Amino acid sequence: MKKITCLLLAILVSLTPMHFSYANEGDSNKVNGKLDLVSKSAILMDKGTGKVLYEKNANEKLPPASVTKVMTMLLISEAIDGGKLKLTDKVQVSEKAASMGGSQIFLEAGEIQTVDSMLKGIAVSSANDACVAMAEQIGGSVDGFVEMMNARAKELGMKNTNFVNTNGLPVENHYTSANDIALMSRELLKHDVIHKYLTTWMDKVVVGKKKAEVGLANTNKLIRHYQGATGVKTGFTSEAKYCVSASAKRGNTELIAVVLAAPSSTERNKDAASLLDYGFANYESIKIADKGSNVGKVNVDKADTEAVKLVVKDDLTALIKKGESKNFKKYIAVKKKPALPIKAGTVLGKLVIKKGNEVVGNVDLINVKDVNKASYVQMLQRVIENMI
Repeated sequence: MKKITCLLLAILVSLTPMHFSYANEGDSNKVNGKLDLVSKSAILMDKGTGKVLYEKNANEKLPPASVTKVMTMLLISEAIDGGKLKLTDKVQVSEKAASMGGSQIFLEAGEIQTVDSMLKGIAVSSANDACVAMAEQIGGSVDGFVEMMNARAKELGMKNTNFVNTNGLPVENHYTSANDIALMSRELLKHDVIHKYLTTWMDKVVVGKKKAEVGLANTNKLIRHYQGATGVKTGFTSEAKYCVSASAKRGNTELIAVVLAAPSSTERNKDAASLLDYGFANYESIKIADKGSNVGKVNVDKADTEAVKLVVKDDLTALIKKGESKNFKKYIAVKKKPALPIKAGTVLGKLVIKKGNEVVGNVDLINVKDVNKASYVQMLQRVIENMI
């Protein structure tokens, strides 16, 4: 009965007209030079450069509700891209996972689902039970996974964050900030594997021993109602109120707007849209280099490959105010005498973009193949070639 109810609710939500009052591009919804936001905390960040374009109490520690799941999805995505997990892998549901309340896809203890179905449930329907099942799959236990979440937060420079669970259900000492959410959202959006889940409007999963269909409707209504929306995650509890990490892309410009503690879902979406509109109206991103593009070589002494090819780790864009000059200068800095062996994907340098004296973008440069020490025969051959 619960599953039938869930399906009906999903269909109802998808058909209910959404009355969002968004600012139009060029109308930044400002009052006295400031955005008229009702939410307690907010930030607008450029995804390409990480530059903050607008903020309001952005470092205040607040409960994030289900926006917590951005970090859960990030660790899952990193496990997939790192080859530790596949979308087709089987995940067994524990009693603990099946007992989760709040948003769920009604998983039953003992059943087996794929990583694909779990990700779909988390990203589209904010499934708490799927979060716990995936945490146990990757971290060995929920506690182990939460340790991974906090360690990753520290690596990303999230200074006002402490995770206690994987899904954002109310618990003491579980908090983050708008700025920190933008940081982890930016990192999540770098993973191609997650994009189809974040932008899915409606779908379904089959769960339980009776193989019942559960309808899914995306909790992030901006996906359907905001031009160029690419994600990311909503959240609500009575303590946290209405929260969202919303991203959108137009041309080469992709922005992340985070809103915390809005009084209602309508005002949450309005604030997020106002932030995004402000960004698109006033800024543009210039594509400098594509992920994987070759920018040169670095000579590594005593390596089996003397000239190691360097490629761009991620897309590189430069953010400027609309109407400004687009004259940029590129600078490449490489590591001196990197230690051998060097695994593929090691950061060996950096590509820096400047506009005048201002750094407007940078990206790591990596090698695409393993680099090992040259053999005795190779070294001898080089000596002979140099002599000749």
